[in-house]
Amino acid sequence: MAFREDQAYSDEEVVLDLKPHWWFFATQALALFWALVLGMVAAVWIQQPVVTIIALGLIVVILIWFIARYIVWGTTSFVVTTDRLINRSGVFSRQGTEIPLERVNTVFFSQSFFERLIGSGDLEIESAGEQGSQKFSDIRRPLNVQNEIYRQMESNENRKYDRVGRNLGGGLSIPEQIEKLDELRRKAIISDAEFEQKKNELLDRM
Repeated sequence: MAFREDQAYSDEEVVLDLKPHWWFFATQALALFWALVLGMVAAVWIQQPVVTIIALGLIVVILIWFIARYIVWGTTSFVVTTDRLINRSGVFSRQGTEIPLERVNTVFFSQSFFERLIGSGDLEIESAGEQGSQKFSDIRRPLNVQNEIYRQMESNENRKYDRVGRNLGGGLSIPEQIEKLDELRRKAIISDAEFEQKKNELLDRM
């Protein structure tokens, strides 16, 4: 299920909207393939009604398993926007995770040799807050996704400083700008570290 525009915040843009890699349902697809082969063998060469019925029953069971897994694949998404990371999944009951970009500390990716060949892998995201480290599996081209997340984190940080700069504008003196900056810090618009960095930049201009 694609991320809808009406689910985005104001001025938020979707950068990546990814379904899990096809490896997500490879086990079910392979099982269905061999069940079909077994069914053909039973129908063409063995030609025993009992064996054919068992083979057909096996095909039906595995087909249902495959369809259920495919539906889960179709309703699972990993989304990168200009403001946050979103992971959603579920058919009848839905669950999701949202991580604001400013809370992301580190993004790790891992791939086995086989996963590198097929372009799949895992992402682990360390963030500030209660959730801490979270792992997302079967991500398409995880290295590219990691790089894109870091690009959006940098862009998000730059936009934040632009907003701070606009809020500090209006011909204020440097002490008045520092006071305004402290007000933004108290409102949690910027962090303590960002306040100190911006304050030092203003003091250097005096």
